[in-house]
Amino acid sequence: MGGCVLALYATAHLGNHLVALAGVAAHRHAMEALRLFYRHPLVEPLLLLFILTQVASGAWGAWQALRGGRPMHPVARVQALSGLVLGSFVLIHACAVLAGRWVLRLDTDFYFAAAGMHVPPYGWFFVPYYFAGVAALGMHLGCAAYWALSARPMVRRRRAVLALALLGVGLGALLCLLLAGSIVPVQVPAAYLATYGV
Repeated sequence: MGGCVLALYATAHLGNHLVALAGVAAHRHAMEALRLFYRHPLVEPLLLLFILTQVASGAWGAWQALRGGRPMHPVARVQALSGLVLGSFVLIHACAVLAGRWVLRLDTDFYFAAAGMHVPPYGWFFVPYYFAGVAALGMHLGCAAYWALSARPMVRRRRAVLALALLGVGLGALLCLLLAGSIVPVQVPAAYLATYGV
């Protein structure tokens, strides 16, 4: 259940970022509507609990599978590896957002996510970080679809993996371009840049 909840949340969260294709103001409008739900005092602690339990159980399962010494199905191997990348990304991202809110006292909005892309040399970290996180999500969901479609012909199962993996790669690249200001103008406020010593 936790995995399904997090998949829905990740889809909504990523979709919120992609609304920035219409401008940062449009992103903010969508974000404020979504925050009414996922920052609700009863919902947010549950989301954080799901994140912790899913990352811990996923990491343990992947570790057990990868070190087992038995041959693994290629899809199971991709699922384990993409899960480790995704889990690392989600854990770092959640901690950064909580630190931004509670320690730095910043609104963890589009500018919070984009700031590192606008202060050299931090882009060398943030571009692969965001790209890998979103690409891993697509690959992980593709592998889950492969197993969920076990009653379907193999060609359809393989297409599901490939389609979701390519979608993740494409959305990861698009998100990086958005945050970098390569698609719509992004003028990061000084308060966010100051966290990088600018």
